[in-house]
Amino acid sequence: MNRIDRLFQSGKKDILSIFFTAGFPKLDSTMGIITTLDAEGVDLLEIGVPFSDPMADGPVIQHSNQVALENGMSQKVLFEQLKDVRKHTDMPLLFMGYINPTLQYGFENLCKKAVELGIDGFIIPDIPLDIYKEEFDPIIKKYDLRFVLLVTPETPDARVHEIDEASSGFVYMVSSASTTGAQKSFNETKQAYFKRIESLNLKNPTLVGFGVSNKETFDAAAAHSRGCIIGSAFIRSLEEHATIQEAAKALIEKVRG
Repeated sequence: MNRIDRLFQSGKKDILSIFFTAGFPKLDSTMGIITTLDAEGVDLLEIGVPFSDPMADGPVIQHSNQVALENGMSQKVLFEQLKDVRKHTDMPLLFMGYINPTLQYGFENLCKKAVELGIDGFIIPDIPLDIYKEEFDPIIKKYDLRFVLLVTPETPDARVHEIDEASSGFVYMVSSASTTGAQKSFNETKQAYFKRIESLNLKNPTLVGFGVSNKETFDAAAAHSRGCIIGSAFIRSLEEHATIQEAAKALIEKVRG
């Protein structure tokens, strides 16, 4: 069974997914981050493939992409770093990237490499839904991978259902129509959005991302979804602490209390 499916079918609630940029803060940080977060009880990891124009991301993650690229991170380097990852963790792993480098590598080639490495699926936020369904979905199914699509507060209900039908693994419920970035709390408008999506009874489970940074935002979002995705707050924690272990412990204590 795909590890993402296994996680959600386990019935676990308050799932914690962490995003990090491969190659940040150092080129060789990747495996240390993965094994540390696994040891700290994180449920799911999104491995960010650095890109020069990460349009969906806020300044913190944009900066981490720039640093990672300057450190020498590339798809080739990342794949080499991950070649033995399944000897060290059985946690679900996703590649999060953008369509330009995906097309340059070739999507089917990327799926083959994902299966070889033990990666469970993809998040590519800038791929149009119609192109995904026509060109990408058959390949995803061929390799039994999962593809996570995103909804926002501006997504109409009918479109949400269409996205849900095309998604596999889970639906990424973006808390804001803007870029990523940590927030201290979610206002009533955002909580009404969480409740609206919950009321649609989607076939896929949902995780909330963009803005989750502390226990208040985690609990508010997880009350109407299966859990949350944290990115910017973890990148910032890596910047603020001397070691990956300290950064991970500080973030998880802040989020889970």
